[in-house]
Amino acid sequence: MKKPKSHSIFDDSDFPISIVRKTIFQGTGTDMDEAGQKPLIAVANSQTDINPGHMHLQNLALRVKEGVHAAGGLPFEFNVPAPCDGITEGHEGMRYVLAQRDLIADMIETHVRSMRYDGIVFIAGCDKIIPGMLMAAARLDLPSIFLTGGPNSWSIRHTPQMNGSVNHQSYDDLEAKMSCATAATCGACEVMGTANTFQCIAEALGMTLPGSSNVPAFLSEKLTFARKTGMRIVSLVEEGVNARQVLNQKSLLNAVMVDLAIGGSTNSTLHLPALARAMELELPLETFNEYSAKIPTLTSIAPNGPHGIIDLYMAGGVQGVMKVLEHDLNTDAMTVVGGPLKDVLAFAAVKDAAVIRPKDNPYLAEGGTAALFGSLAPEGSVIKQSAVIESMRVFTGKARVFESEHDALKAVREETIREGDVVVIRNEGPKGGPGMPETLAVTMGLDMAGYKQVALITDGRFSGATSGPCIGHVSPEAAAGGPIALVEDGDEISIDIPARKLDLLVSKEELEKRRASWKPVQREIPPGYMRRYVKLVSSAAKGAVLD
Repeated sequence: MKKPKSHSIFDDSDFPISIVRKTIFQGTGTDMDEAGQKPLIAVANSQTDINPGHMHLQNLALRVKEGVHAAGGLPFEFNVPAPCDGITEGHEGMRYVLAQRDLIADMIETHVRSMRYDGIVFIAGCDKIIPGMLMAAARLDLPSIFLTGGPNSWSIRHTPQMNGSVNHQSYDDLEAKMSCATAATCGACEVMGTANTFQCIAEALGMTLPGSSNVPAFLSEKLTFARKTGMRIVSLVEEGVNARQVLNQKSLLNAVMVDLAIGGSTNSTLHLPALARAMELELPLETFNEYSAKIPTLTSIAPNGPHGIIDLYMAGGVQGVMKVLEHDLNTDAMTVVGGPLKDVLAFAAVKDAAVIRPKDNPYLAEGGTAALFGSLAPEGSVIKQSAVIESMRVFTGKARVFESEHDALKAVREETIREGDVVVIRNEGPKGGPGMPETLAVTMGLDMAGYKQVALITDGRFSGATSGPCIGHVSPEAAAGGPIALVEDGDEISIDIPARKLDLLVSKEELEKRRASWKPVQREIPPGYMRRYVKLVSSAAKGAVLD
């Protein structure tokens, strides 16, 4: 058996210090002769009891470890945090969620480098954890494989009110609407939010066993995939297949194409550039526009339409989507099964063309995400165009400016927002937020209040499940002195999604006058990690990574 890294634990060439390593290791109850021969496999798990997306991962980890043992390796599990965006909505906790992505990557990288594992299985199901783990995999460049936790089932599926849709917009009754956002089982929220977007992306990158990412969390098939994943990591060590043989420019662009085709979360424009950085590559925002012109939106999964991730799974999953895109993808990209993507797709098929449409009959002629540039966002901004109605794709309105999400939410509650307004929420970016919190409360409030002609613009971010004309990630952010810091009530703002434009219709001369008296908003930041974070974090346009 190969032990490319862990052999140094058992090497006696530096006797007598080698005795310390071996006697400590023996305290784990591991047979030392066995440990000296078999590869040591890290199982990086984000099991937690506090959210449904990760509450079941302990059982998956047990099956993974069974598979590792069966294939001749020795598994050792460790855990990382699993923040839940949903539970942190509406309070200060949201400012710490995105920041944990880089912390998770750092934790895994430093732990694995110190403990000399030969290969890694990553297990996660939700938003920041999957990108953080992928970033760690790219940095470490060891044999690596991913097991996603799978989607949950919304409660609406288990009620007589179900009308074929899991989208709350398909129902008038409040109880039915709530059922479209209530988890009936373990697993990631069933919408095409960031959690399921990145479960899909992990497979599109070639980092999972084919067909595994969309298997619902509660199906026995997920346990089977877990055991096979454990077995496969041992083979990857034996074959000497490292992460960067899978994670490279070709697979990264495949991930962009799949993301656009499934109407993925706008947070992909944060996490994929961050992953590219970990791979020592670049992924500028313009890339999303370049491929959006070529790749149509093939699915209509909530919030883009009536379907859920379970429908995608039954229709053929990510493999079905990639089969439709086969002639666009880099099919010579390597996957963790040991061969190129084209070999994997030979067994893929679309089982329901109403859920995964053909390219000549898409839900939207372009990809789901668009990057907008202009005088309000010189470095870029993002919108989920697949969730915007036709009448709002080109829109000009008057700014209503708020210095925080809290202030904007108050205006929504007091019903002082008017049709035709462009709500501008600033000082919510990576540095100014701090932590680039989601503004889901405001988007929900606008939606529930029934507004049809109101747009929202922020230097913060949105939930991956946000719908409507909501533009986020405006860069440079207000805290960095970006143009969004200079907007005043009544200014006209032009949104042109087809032209990829976002402009503040104010003269340069007037903006310079405003800049002369501008002062950044100073928020109180508790001592500790966040003070270091705001000093190091980059622009959202570059993935909000720690430089």
